Amino acid sequence: MPHKIGFIVVSSSGHEDGFSAKELMVHAPTVNGWRSPRLCQYPQEIVLQLVERCRIRKLQLLAHQYMISSKIEFYISESLPEYFAPYQSERFHRLGYVPLSDNEKTGFKARELKSVYMDAVGQYLKLIFHKNYVNKYNLYSQVALVAINIIGDPADYSNDSNNNPSREKLIDHYLGSKSDDPALDGTYLGKPDFISPLDDLAFDMYQDPEVAQIIRRLDEKKREAVHHERYDYAKKLKQAIADLQKVGERLGRYEVEKRYAVEKEDYDLAKKKKQQMEAYRLKVYQQLQLHNLLDAELMIRKPAELPLESMIYANIKATNSPSCEQMEPQKEEVWNAESLLEEKAGQSASPERAFPRQSSPPAVAHPTTSREAFPKENVEFLPYDERPLPAVRKHSEEAITYLEPEMTEGDINNPPRSGIPGEPEPLTEKALREASPAIEVFGEALVSGAYSKTWSYREDALLAVYQKLMEMSVSTPKEDLKNMMRAAIFLVRRAIKDIVSSVFQASLKLLKMIVTQYIPKHKLGKQETSHCVEKTLPSLLSRTGDSSSRLRLVASNFIQEMALCSEVKPLQIVPVHLVQPLKPNSPIHLAMSQVELVECLLKDMGTENSGFTISNVMKFATAALEHRVYEVRDVSLRIIFDMYRKHKAAILEYLPPDDASIRKTVLYKTLFDGFAKIDGKLSDAEIRAQKKAATEEAEKQKKEEIKVLQDQLAALKEIQAEVQAGKERESDFQKPKDQGYPVNRSPQSAATEIPDDHSSVANYLDNLCIFCGERDESFTDEGLDLHYWKHCPMLTRCEHCRQVVEIASLTEHLLTECDKKDSFGKCQRCSEALPKDELPKHIKSKICNAAKPEQVANHCPLCHDNFAPGEEAWKSHLMGKDGCKMNPRRLPTINKTLLVQPACSLELGRIYDCAVSSPAKQN
Repeated sequence: MPHKIGFIVVSSSGHEDGFSAKELMVHAPTVNGWRSPRLCQYPQEIVLQLVERCRIRKLQLLAHQYMISSKIEFYISESLPEYFAPYQSERFHRLGYVPLSDNEKTGFKARELKSVYMDAVGQYLKLIFHKNYVNKYNLYSQVALVAINIIGDPADYSNDSNNNPSREKLIDHYLGSKSDDPALDGTYLGKPDFISPLDDLAFDMYQDPEVAQIIRRLDEKKREAVHHERYDYAKKLKQAIADLQKVGERLGRYEVEKRYAVEKEDYDLAKKKKQQMEAYRLKVYQQLQLHNLLDAELMIRKPAELPLESMIYANIKATNSPSCEQMEPQKEEVWNAESLLEEKAGQSASPERAFPRQSSPPAVAHPTTSREAFPKENVEFLPYDERPLPAVRKHSEEAITYLEPEMTEGDINNPPRSGIPGEPEPLTEKALREASPAIEVFGEALVSGAYSKTWSYREDALLAVYQKLMEMSVSTPKEDLKNMMRAAIFLVRRAIKDIVSSVFQASLKLLKMIVTQYIPKHKLGKQETSHCVEKTLPSLLSRTGDSSSRLRLVASNFIQEMALCSEVKPLQIVPVHLVQPLKPNSPIHLAMSQVELVECLLKDMGTENSGFTISNVMKFATAALEHRVYEVRDVSLRIIFDMYRKHKAAILEYLPPDDASIRKTVLYKTLFDGFAKIDGKLSDAEIRAQKKAATEEAEKQKKEEIKVLQDQLAALKEIQAEVQAGKERESDFQKPKDQGYPVNRSPQSAATEIPDDHSSVANYLDNLCIFCGERDESFTDEGLDLHYWKHCPMLTRCEHCRQVVEIASLTEHLLTECDKKDSFGKCQRCSEALPKDELPKHIKSKICNAAKPEQVANHCPLCHDNFAPGEEAWKSHLMGKDGCKMNPRRLPTINKTLLVQPACSLELGRIYDCAVSSPAKQN
């Protein structure tokens, strides 16, 4: 069946330094792959030679996240020309091409794994890379390929197996069984073109190389067990393979994180990742040994016996690590520190700690045997737990060595002592070089205690330094005092990082004494105080992110105390360090401690000559608002509110403008609502609630008024009908009387004739425009709508939402009701609504006509003039002969006679009174 085909890189058209095409020969989580030269010419080419003539079934390409070729062409050949430049293209047969995604959808953070299925025979494969996709990250127009995987069959084997089946296979076929029956193979699906998941590129790119080799060997053993019908053992191997795949992915992730830490020069993190890998690997291998799944022959093989892929891994590992000669002393030191030799065999470690003799190979039980069994050059190919452990000293052949288990918090207080009893172990060469200034001052014996693996020695060394500094005489030369102080600070800085609580607290005690007593006593000056704080503060800040809440609290309290002490406060060092902007993905505990420290110290120190300024505090707080943890964002909000109480508008420069688009973000909505509350104003939510309540109340009143008017109208109609009937009954004797003798009527009787001039009160109201007072027989429901839409001089159409509104309320409509209300702002001088992009220029120009209070004058939004106050004044201004010149509907109405005033409740009441009084007079 198809399997992974090894290859070598014959040639490439070029590469960037450190990204050679030979990197493609290695599949591992940390590979860099090939990268074209900067600003190169296209197309770029790579030629690969397979280990043998093969029938290629599948190609897998892992592209770079942003250095992406627009397409890749494939050519195959049986052989190469005798010279490489230029290539003889006729020797290569074109297979086709594949396009690659430009990766914009993923934000250039994911890598595309492209699989290409084919059926082509040859031994040389040529890849042609075309011009790159353009994006902001690819500054030098490069293309890259992280990895390539070739899967296929040897061409001769494929032909023979297909065309000339053996006699045994023919017999098996007709008998219905065969030696490689799919039912007996857990990884074979019964298809001739089945590809094992272990040959997939994704397997090697996310697996630790050493674990990947073990998985492949276990898979071989599983198939063998199935073939021999050892199903229980095969089941155990299958479960082990599944577990090891998770282990390999985790170790691969650790390796990537370690490599990243080294690139960032964060060597503490790199060391931590290395220790995690070693401890985890050891634990897994011990479990495999416990179940008799990991034996010596899985890993103990000479380099010549390893497959091509494993040899490549070993070579890459050797090139990426320091030379063996340089690493040998360091390895010896580590093993000496981590391995123990018991004095007597009877006092050996408990069975839980020691490896069982019966289940472990001899290499683990006896160091001498391990050295004899495995040559020195093969040690690096051994599993971690099977490598020979050098002992501190050898007492007897029966002595049993065991690995020191990983220390837990419970073991910290009582760790095993090593070295000579009663004395700390001697310093290593590296430690001697590192601590040479401290050794010159305090001596090697005291410094070796500070470097000891035993916590009690480390604590005793710090207390000894404390005592020495306290006993120093005032008459001692200043230079000696400074040297002693700087040596002590060196030891303090190392001890601050100690995981043991008592050592950490001893370092804080020593540091406090140096800052508050030693320096003032000997008058060493602010420069030395500054040196102490600057050297120790970064380490102290890192301890505020400790996993232990007690240690976090101790570190935070000490920093706060140190910042407020009289010797350190004038230097303004602590505030400047604390307001360094947080990264959005910074650790939770560290970020929380930092923002809480800023909040506390800001209240105690303020922003006047304290190191805290409006600028640096606001930059810190706004960066903390973007943190992924809610608690950090909440504290940063409190910091901004405190700053606003003290400095008001000065901090608004560091925040986005308060508009509707920004308020869509809940965080900024909370922020600006908090500002309003501090100012004693209502928040937007409260204003909206009040407006909603007022609108609902107004709607309720309006409905009630309409109902009352409807009832009054019905009553008027009934009264009018009765009046009309009474007139008809009295018409006979009223007419002669009126014709014979003219009567002088009082104004009251004349008023009663108002209803008589119209057919009905209903017609009187229906044909009337309630805004301009114009009456017309065409003013039906549709006629009034047309009048409002085109002709009424008291109304206008909004240019932005096309709604018909009163001119008197146009400004309010634009600011509160219009669909485009978010794009308008109000000029405080003229009170008119203007587009926000024009508002600053309008305010600066100061050419607008200032509006007067409503009680003094009205302000027209069309002509911008002020005129007399009141509702009637609006009608005169918008419809009068000398009224608003900017009202286009004014002119057609100038020559018309106004029949009545606009309908209102007062007029309806007057009509009602007239209608009621008519029958009385007539009677």
